[in-house]
Amino acid sequence: MNTSAETVTLKTIRFQPQNIGRIVVWGLFAVVLVVAPLIFTSSLSATMLSQMGIAIIACLSFNMLLGQGGMLSFGHAVYTGLGAYVAIHALNAVTRGALPMPVSLVPLVGGLAGMGFAVVLGYVTTKKSGTPFAMITLGMAELVFAMSLMFSEFFGGEAGVAGNRVTGTPVFGISFGPQIQVYYLIALYTFICVAAMFAYTRTPLGRMLNAVRDNPERVEFIGYSTQKVRYFSFIIAGFFAGISGGLGAVSFEIVTAEVVGAGRSGAYLLFTFLGGATFFFGPMIGAVLMVAAFVLFSEFTKAWLLYLGLIFLFMVMYAPGGIASLVMMNLRVAAYGKLRKLWPSYLALGGTLAVALAGAAAMIEMVYHRQLGAAMSSELSFLGVRLNAGALDSWFGSAMVMLVGMGLFEITRRRFSVEWSEIQTDIEKDIKRKEAA
Repeated sequence: MNTSAETVTLKTIRFQPQNIGRIVVWGLFAVVLVVAPLIFTSSLSATMLSQMGIAIIACLSFNMLLGQGGMLSFGHAVYTGLGAYVAIHALNAVTRGALPMPVSLVPLVGGLAGMGFAVVLGYVTTKKSGTPFAMITLGMAELVFAMSLMFSEFFGGEAGVAGNRVTGTPVFGISFGPQIQVYYLIALYTFICVAAMFAYTRTPLGRMLNAVRDNPERVEFIGYSTQKVRYFSFIIAGFFAGISGGLGAVSFEIVTAEVVGAGRSGAYLLFTFLGGATFFFGPMIGAVLMVAAFVLFSEFTKAWLLYLGLIFLFMVMYAPGGIASLVMMNLRVAAYGKLRKLWPSYLALGGTLAVALAGAAAMIEMVYHRQLGAAMSSELSFLGVRLNAGALDSWFGSAMVMLVGMGLFEITRRRFSVEWSEIQTDIEKDIKRKEAA
């Protein structure tokens, strides 16, 4: 009798191997978070790394709406910003002794605030989908931004609300005074939040959100409420957005009306799309690019927003799936051992594109110089070349470089398209051959 019971038990046992690749990826992610400030040791690097962690949480929470649920929101900064405001007020309460809690938990207050505002505003917002949803979020964003300038008791007016994160008795020597300590707090929150959002995509609610994105009529037909699925997901996204805002409040020790402005919401949308909204790790790439653009790229040229717009236009035309899609497509090619055939084409594409961009950038810099710096001198230096914004030969030469680069790029792109199609055909044949075997 016992033997048969043991046999039944053994038959029901199924060995489920660990996903070694996933464990390695998450382990590497944790190592990068720990080691990054040890490699980049300057104060600017620590600040940038902190901002990248905050931006990763914000962009991933936004992608829960855009990429996972197909909800285009123009007001995601409302939840990161309001979470930041509540968090900075909580930090001030901790400083006064009115709120007995450690500074390390202040970002959770921002997360709960973001969730609370998402509960209230999301109930109205998620009643609609598609374009009406986007317009409602835009209206909500403008409403909250207008309120931030009207109710100075809470929002602090144009000066904002300031705080002090160095308060209370240090625990194990951690006072959050040095930026490196703040970074590791942000890194811990980043790892936990990223893991939690990834786990959410594997839950039944996360899968149902994908179904609502792809075929809402069928979801309604099988008995689910698409509005409730969108609403619950909106609340969860608001929670993580609020955590991002709370971390920003602790890091910068000041919150201004800019955090709820349309520019911040637009940045989340633009860089999430550039990173790749259809892949989980795409917004993480976009978040890193966002901080690099706002902190580094803006220091090199006054026309950085124009360049950013041109890059966005180029990605929409040639890589609508974002950088993540390019990475995944090439990983697939590499898995079948055919990536080496494309290296000459990639070098040619990169070289011709660089030539075209150099010519276009030279004209852009001359335009900006004529508008902003012509009072000093009409000459400027660009990529080691002296240009004269008032001379016809500089304009003609830059235009010729751009046109030649564009022509060569188009020729190279068409040749690359043929090679890419051939390689994809070969991969499909290999797949069918393996299935037949």
